[in-house]
Amino acid sequence: MSAGTRAIPLAVSASVLLAVLTGCGASEPVPETEAAAGEGATAYPLTVENCGQEVTFDAAPQRAVSLDQNATEILLSLGLEDRMVGTASWTDPVLENFTEANDAVPRLADEAPTYEVVMGADPDFVTASFGRHYAEGGVAERTRFAETGIEAYLSPTDCDGDISVNGGGTRTNALTFDALYQEIRELAAIFDVQSRGEVLVEQLETRRQSSLEGIDASGLSVAFWFSDLKTPYVAGGLGSANLLATEAGTANVFADLDDDWPATTWEAFVDLDPDVIVMADLSRERWPGDQAAEKIEFLESDPVTKGLTAVAEQRYVELRGAEMNPSIRLVDGLEKLSAALQSFEGDA
Repeated sequence: MSAGTRAIPLAVSASVLLAVLTGCGASEPVPETEAAAGEGATAYPLTVENCGQEVTFDAAPQRAVSLDQNATEILLSLGLEDRMVGTASWTDPVLENFTEANDAVPRLADEAPTYEVVMGADPDFVTASFGRHYAEGGVAERTRFAETGIEAYLSPTDCDGDISVNGGGTRTNALTFDALYQEIRELAAIFDVQSRGEVLVEQLETRRQSSLEGIDASGLSVAFWFSDLKTPYVAGGLGSANLLATEAGTANVFADLDDDWPATTWEAFVDLDPDVIVMADLSRERWPGDQAAEKIEFLESDPVTKGLTAVAEQRYVELRGAEMNPSIRLVDGLEKLSAALQSFEGDA
């Protein structure tokens, strides 16, 4: 943070954490604290250094628009649906325990909205998980929002230093869970619900550690396949899906690729021959192969792919798109992947 940035006190007592966590299940919204409208812990004006830019808040936002499902589910986890006026860019149904809260928030678009649609919601704050929304050809550059007095925030999971990875940059440092936790804490501070943010981080971290107990997947290799039957988009070695492999102690066969989701060929897939294929099961129907059932049908019928070890052994792991993206659902993905790898260990 810059010299002019106010420190953000993030501590919450162990007794408060324990009391709240006892009543929380997996991916559940954090219960409200005593001061539902704000805890008074954030000192405004608050300035946050965000992906090479400074965003300053004179007060907690009251009319937020989230441009990605990942950002939406963090805000819902923090109990902020009453301060949301729009969501967009969905890959999957919202988490079941957020259904009622999410239904109360207008969906501006299933994909990326236009700038005019966003402005029609009259927001005072915009948050995004992917920098493409703020790049040329996206929703609008951050400076355009700033010109109208709207602060635009970008998830630290999309930032490599001061560069937006999905805004035209290249990731040079591997993503970690710390970036996700930073996003939660910063959003909680911006909205003055800091203890809720701490509880959510503690909840996710507890689940992350529990999912890794007793796993030894060092003898297995994996490939992560997000979409496209002709030129499969796979996980490179520095992004969120590769983080799942690293956490679970298995090897991503495409780890030498820098981009988060580069396109490859089936010939390369065959040459690397992963033991396990982790595939996205997307609710969207943008391209053939978005659904896991289509992916499996292709793998088992195509003459190039049906001889793959993972196909012959039917070692598939199906994850939601949001569980392979940098979001709170990464922990859900890690739990599913770890459980599957443990079941495959004896087959390798």
